[in-house]
Amino acid sequence: MTTKKELRRIKIKYRVRKRVSGTAERPRLTVFRSNKQIYAQIINDDTARTLVSASSLGLDKMPKLEQASKVGELVAQKAIAAGISEVVFDRNGYLYHGRVKNVADGARNGGLKF
Repeated sequence: MTTKKELRRIKIKYRVRKRVSGTAERPRLTVFRSNKQIYAQIINDDTARTLVSASSLGLDKMPKLEQASKVGELVAQKAIAAGISEVVFDRNGYLYHGRVKNVADGARNGGLKF
């Protein structure tokens, strides 16, 4: 069952996704946050393929905000190795603060431009 809070986030997600789309030149960096972990993917929406992904599953035990920064840096390293330097950021219906903002800042520090 979906709660009111989840339905609200899904509605916001659809509103954001109407405008944000990843192409081959600028793929989409999307963030998913659960209660314990955080995940980031770089997606080309033209071909519907995930190009690069990173998560906090294999990281050492640390505060969630630090985990988010590490995931952002990790996804940036993988993206640069794959030849991706510019992305479009998709916050996936979440507010742009806290862990979502830390992923974005970590990716910027890692060398991605958006």
